[in-house]
Amino acid sequence: MTRLFLLLVLVLAGTGADARTRERERAAEAGRFDYYVLTLSWSPAYCERRPEDRQQCGAQRHGLVLHGLWPQYAGGGYPADCAAPVPLTEDARRFGMTVFPSEKLVAHQWRKHGACTGMDPKTYFRIADEARDAIRIPPELEPGTRTRETTARDIARALRDHNPRITQRGLAVVCSGPEFSELRICLTKDLQPTACGRGVRDACRQGPVRVRGAR
Repeated sequence: MTRLFLLLVLVLAGTGADARTRERERAAEAGRFDYYVLTLSWSPAYCERRPEDRQQCGAQRHGLVLHGLWPQYAGGGYPADCAAPVPLTEDARRFGMTVFPSEKLVAHQWRKHGACTGMDPKTYFRIADEARDAIRIPPELEPGTRTRETTARDIARALRDHNPRITQRGLAVVCSGPEFSELRICLTKDLQPTACGRGVRDACRQGPVRVRGAR
């Protein structure tokens, strides 16, 4: 009886593992997602860590730049590294370079996130550009040369003041240690502001955070 019980437990565990594997496979299917997260990166913070990225961190001073447009699940998590419906052509890559700040980012965002939209690369880059252009950047988040202190709450408030349709639940402020690094804005598939799903939330410490100046 003990052996039979153990065998039954192993069979059920294997069945559960197979079901979870099939669920992950279905979840990673291109085009199966609920909403987007538009991610805008604070370039001065990135360039302080990665000065070797000359395309993004060269002579031009950037503030908030498009980091990605990420498909998401409302219940948490996101599809990634889906089988691409079509390859990233050279023409699409060149177009992507007009949208993202570096060629490396173009390739990475398409491979990890864009392919999961079910779109072709050029359409994905165009949609990402439209999403970025629809967001009004407040003066407080324009690049300056001086590093200043603020709070994550004030950063979120400034963005919402200039984009009244974005609610408190539709935005997350992300920091790297004590420094502001990203804004994440939740959008429907039609690029309209919406509440974020599970797992998209503020990730900054309490109290002052630094907004690094552009060099």
